[in-house]
Amino acid sequence: EVQVVESGGGLVQAGGSLRLSCAASGFTFDGYAIGWFRQAPGKEREGVSCISTSDGDTYYTDSVKGRFTISSDNDKNTVYLQMNSLKPEDTAVYYCAAERSPHCLFGYYGLVLRDYWGQGTQVTVSS
Repeated sequence: EVQVVESGGGLVQAGGSLRLSCAASGFTFDGYAIGWFRQAPGKEREGVSCISTSDGDTYYTDSVKGRFTISSDNDKNTVYLQMNSLKPEDTAVYYCAAERSPHCLFGYYGLVLRDYWGQGTQVTVSS
């Protein structure tokens, strides 16, 4: 089955850290753009970060720059999102997504990745 599966979410205190993992099954990340979205209750879905497997370029939304780091391990077919200095505002369901593209894609509303989506992992940051 072709899918991506997220893991690593949980409950942490403000200032803490989590590392999310996105593992691909049925395809290889090489040649894909892989990214993370998040959606909090009452808010629109937001593109958080993306990595291009063709050149390694990365993207971060302004609110997470300097705190989050996206990376890939092609041998493990896994992308990670290291989240440090977490804030209550980071609380959301985080989704991994992928599109067969050499670069991260952007539309009118921001990051766009359409081919594969995970089912999400909950991240909750307490104050």
